[in-house]
Amino acid sequence: MTSEGRDDEMPAAHAVKTSVQTAMPGQKYYLTRGTGAYRRASLALFLSGFSTFSLLYCVQPLLPIFAQEFSVSPAESSLSLSLSTGFLALAIVCAAAVSEGLGRRSLMSISLVGAALLTIATAFAPNWHLLLIIRALQGLVLGGVPAVAMAYLAEEIDPRGLGASMGLYVGGTAFGGMSGRVLTGIFAEYFGWRPALFLIGAIGLAAAIGFIALLPPSKNFVRRPGFDPSFHAKAWLSHLANPALPLLFAIAFLAMGSFVTIYNYAGFRLVAPPYGLNQTQLGLIFTVYLFGIGASSIGGFIGDRIGHFRVLLFGLALTAGGSALTLSASLPSIILGIIVLTTGFFMSHSIASGLVGRLALGTKGHASSLYMLAYYVGSSLMGSAGGWFFAAEGWAAVVIFTIAMLALAFISACVAQQLTRR
Repeated sequence: MTSEGRDDEMPAAHAVKTSVQTAMPGQKYYLTRGTGAYRRASLALFLSGFSTFSLLYCVQPLLPIFAQEFSVSPAESSLSLSLSTGFLALAIVCAAAVSEGLGRRSLMSISLVGAALLTIATAFAPNWHLLLIIRALQGLVLGGVPAVAMAYLAEEIDPRGLGASMGLYVGGTAFGGMSGRVLTGIFAEYFGWRPALFLIGAIGLAAAIGFIALLPPSKNFVRRPGFDPSFHAKAWLSHLANPALPLLFAIAFLAMGSFVTIYNYAGFRLVAPPYGLNQTQLGLIFTVYLFGIGASSIGGFIGDRIGHFRVLLFGLALTAGGSALTLSASLPSIILGIIVLTTGFFMSHSIASGLVGRLALGTKGHASSLYMLAYYVGSSLMGSAGGWFFAAEGWAAVVIFTIAMLALAFISACVAQQLTRR
């Protein structure tokens, strides 16, 4: 058994010793459900998901404000989010390689603290272009969290409890996405968008400190000193050669692309007549993320019992149904559609991300990085492309665009299910 060296000296080390048995050489040293270390790891990863997504998506309710204040179009204002997710996608691939030498825990800690400080810096950006540069840098820094977090769980958690812990992590991302959007909308309404971003950055910094204090050190991770390009290239290629994994990566791209498209442009629709919502009202709509928190956790539990692909297919169908509901002119129906879409998306994401950890044969961090690369490229490219549909043909075009992506994701899941059965 090897460890992460300095990471093992971090404050949470004693929790692991009291909750798991000492492993023999070559034996896995899993954190099992019901132990103190399992609970600490789950809570720490919940905080990492919360911090990552609150910092990443806090600008989403501000897109109409940015369009007005900086005199840019809706599609251009979405760059404040799309640049972050785009650079995050690129950084994730590098982060997986860096974590092999630096350690999962250390890299996630540095990323969370750095991203929080950059969010605080965004509040002081004097012009649009500098704001975009800071947001792009934030995406690069945040790349150290998502893929590494999934790899940590896949390596350290007992497989019998992996679905539940992965669901809790995804629940943290849902809670963070909700909190970042809701709190930013409320703060912006009463204090302005600059103080709003400052406060969100401060909250993210507090969550990062909690993460560092709670997360147990890795026990199944083998540090690889130095950087070996051939090793990383072979690892990524081996996962792409796995028949089922590329289909899961496609699901991440398509499902996330559809989800972000709806959330990016729903604000523009709802602040305009006949709805005329203010920033607080618009922010409060994002409380529907609470349904995502429950769906991700419940989806993980159900998937462990009845089959993960069954839950994945149901979640994708639910996401498409929610998108279709937003075509209604009634505000309650639109909100209901967003609730259904959010529930289905987070259920699908928690299951698909867990399946990557289960189906990857070795180098799970590299497999997770490819999944998250697809996830954030979908967010960046499709989230911006949705603006062209919105500008050209209005909301109906946006919904058709998202349902088409979800139909492709559903087909991909069906094929992946058949391949894994074989």
